[in-house]
Amino acid sequence: MRLKVEDFSDQTRFRELIRLPFGEIVPFILDYLRRRTGVTLFFWSLILIQVGLAITIRLHISGFYELKRILLHSLLGLIIFPLLIIPVHELLHIIPYFLSGARKIRIGMDLNQYIFYVTAHRYVVTPNQFRIISICPFLIITIATIILIFFLPGIWKWSLSVFLLVHTTMCAGDFALINYYHINRSRKIYSWDDADSKETYFYEEI
Repeated sequence: MRLKVEDFSDQTRFRELIRLPFGEIVPFILDYLRRRTGVTLFFWSLILIQVGLAITIRLHISGFYELKRILLHSLLGLIIFPLLIIPVHELLHIIPYFLSGARKIRIGMDLNQYIFYVTAHRYVVTPNQFRIISICPFLIITIATIILIFFLPGIWKWSLSVFLLVHTTMCAGDFALINYYHINRSRKIYSWDDADSKETYFYEEI
C-alpha cells in the first residue's frame, strides 16, 4: 500500500532526516556535488568529456565557417537552446511523476537561486521512484542531443555540443539529489514535497 504523508507521524516507524526549504536548495546541491562518490565522479567526468568534445568540434570547424556564423551558433548553444529546453526538461520530470500516480504536480522557479523545479504536492516517493524522476530529463535529452550531433552538419555539431555541456550543468541539482540517496543507500528514505509551505521532507524508515 502506498504511504501517505500522515503515515510519517508514526515515530516508531519513521525518523525525519531533513526538512529542506526550497530557498535553501542551492547550498544543499553544492554540498552534495562536493562529496566524492561514484555519482559525482560520473557527473564531473561527463563535464570534462563534454568540454573536450566541444573544443574538438570547434577546432575542426575552424576555417570552414564565417566568424559571425560561429558566434551565432555559440549563442544558440549557450543561451537559446538551454532556455528553450527548460519546459521540456521539466516535462520530463513530470511524466514519471504522473506515471507513478502523482496528480497535484506543480512547476516552480526561484530566480534568486536561478532554478526551476517540479513538485508533487504531498506525494510520497520511494528511493527508486526518486532516482527515475531525477535522472529522466538528463538521459533523454543527452541521448537525443548526441544523436543530433552525430547526424547534423559541422556548424550544428558545434552549437549542439555547447548545448550538451550547458544542459548537463543544468542537471547538477538532479545529480546532487541522486548523490544524497547514493550516500544514504543503506537506508530506506522516502521524500515528499509540501508545495504550499515550499519544503521538501526526507524520512528514514526505521
